[in-house]
Amino acid sequence: MGTSLTNEKFEDLLSTATQSAIHLESRDAYMADASFTRWQETGIVAKDANDEWWISTVGAAVARGVKVRRARIVSEPLSSYSRWLWECTPPVNLAAGELVRWLPRHRTAGLVIPPADFWVFDTSVLVWNHFTGDGEWASNEVTRDAALVDLCSNTFESVWERAADHQEYRPF
Repeated sequence: MGTSLTNEKFEDLLSTATQSAIHLESRDAYMADASFTRWQETGIVAKDANDEWWISTVGAAVARGVKVRRARIVSEPLSSYSRWLWECTPPVNLAAGELVRWLPRHRTAGLVIPPADFWVFDTSVLVWNHFTGDGEWASNEVTRDAALVDLCSNTFESVWERAADHQEYRPF
């Protein structure tokens, strides 16, 4: 396995992208951070310093002309974590300039989807995101293996075609 991809290393990858950055998320829950816990207690989506960093970093890439797309494969009814992500998407992801779509897991039949989340930058660099069984961050792997990059890029496009735009997706 690889090492943790720090904000700085991610920012380096995104800053060298010239055309695209795509991200596929396929877990129903990730680590429980303070923002998620606060939302569970209050129902209020509150941005934190990492959200502000994200908006700034992704916003700069989008301003340079990089198309940043995120697809989320989710089980329905949504887990609490996925509901929180759905509510966080407008003030964080969309505010940064990302395009976000949602695909209910039951609509993935017939697709071959890698078991790990991933990023692909400019159809040349693939970053695998590895998590523990309970959703904690484990590590990343960065590769330029053309076959893996193509596999993940094609998978993403297949998911993107079937998925609903965030503004149209109504999970509840």
